Parts: sequence; structure tokens; C-alpha cells
Amino acid sequence: MRAYTIAIAIISLLAFANVACAQDRTFGDFDCTNDCSGHAAGYRWAEKHSIDDESDCPQGNSQSFHEGCIAYARDPGRGADEDDNGNMTGGPVRHTKDSDDDDDDNDR
Repeated sequence: MRAYTIAIAIISLLAFANVACAQDRTFGDFDCTNDCSGHAAGYRWAEKHSIDDESDCPQGNSQSFHEGCIAYARDPGRGADEDDNGNMTGGPVRHTKDSDDDDDDNDR
């Protein structure tokens, strides 16, 4: 019974770790909790207000907004439309296809 319990715990841990890795997203090297939309909003706000110093970023109810503002102050040229992996902010993670799975009819 003990071995069964340990096996279930290990399988659960591995499954959780695999799902967590698949959903990891960052914006300006900050971890996103979901789709990075809060970070993008903070970035856009900082851009609109020409923030060039991290200390000018508002600290309020949203950590992600604050971090997005910092991301702008650190790198105003990165843009707000994509996370660090090229996925659209506010949207799902884009999965890349293997080259073997190419469905492009133009290759025929």
C-alpha cells in the first residue's frame, strides 16, 4: 500500500510539473500568471506616459501591471503585443509544429 501511495504521488508530481512547464510565460523576464495581459497593459501605460525610470511605475493592486511598466522602463523597444516567447499577449500559447508535420500545400 505504501509503494502504491508513493507511486501515485510521483506520477501526480510529474504530471503537474509537465503542465506547469507547458504554461510558463514571461514578459520582460517577469513571470505571467495567465496570458500576460496585465504586463502588456502596464507596458502600454508606461509607453503612453513616457516612463523612463522604474521608480515612476505605480504600485497598486496589480503586480503584473507594475512589472509591465518596469519592462517598458528597462526596454522601451520590446513592444507589448507578444510575451518573451513570441506568443500574443492576451491570447493562448502558440505551439510550434515540427518540420515533419508541415501541412503547407505549397511544398508539393
